[in-house]
Amino acid sequence: MNELNKRIITSFFLLLFIFFSFLNFKLLCFFLLILTLMALVELNNMFKKIYKKNNFLLFIANSLSVLYLSYFSITIIIFLSEEFIIDKFVVLYLLIICILTDIGGYVFGKIIGGKKLTKISPKKTYSGSIGSFLLSILIGYLCYKILTNLLLININIFILIIITSFMSQVGDLFVSLLKRKARIKDTGSILPGHGGVLDRIDGILLALPIGLLIIKMYP
Repeated sequence: MNELNKRIITSFFLLLFIFFSFLNFKLLCFFLLILTLMALVELNNMFKKIYKKNNFLLFIANSLSVLYLSYFSITIIIFLSEEFIIDKFVVLYLLIICILTDIGGYVFGKIIGGKKLTKISPKKTYSGSIGSFLLSILIGYLCYKILTNLLLININIFILIIITSFMSQVGDLFVSLLKRKARIKDTGSILPGHGGVLDRIDGILLALPIGLLIIKMYP
């Protein structure tokens, strides 16, 4: 089985798993717990490679990663704790923006190419970054118009999309920086064709809670 087929099959099961987790609040909490633990294991493995001769820095890095991932999970749980049936569509919408950001960066970067965005991740280009914004804005706005009655969002939708897309790219670059320092290509191998859990949710970890906090600021 080639890598493309692996990515397609893995993506299908991931989306199916996410869909079922949003059917029930307790199920979603359990899913977030598992996701957090898996991400913590991958972060710890990277930090062991980065700080292999400094146990103190390894402890600090792991402690910060616990805070970072707890912030991600707890923000989502608190946001959904009052009106899960309604508010889950907002979380799903922000997930769509993050996914569109990732797809836009990959597609535009491959087709147009051009100048590298940063040395942190050689595959990232300015065209890919612009493509991330364009795709997330165009399709994100279309999804917003279709789901208007289900999305209780008072902030200007374009501002929300741009901030979410930007933070998703920053989160992606942050994990890329860690991988570069650890001298690894992927954060793990648990997802065939994709790599590790962090390889898939790096941008989501930063963008999703920030998007939710911004929405909460405009009740």
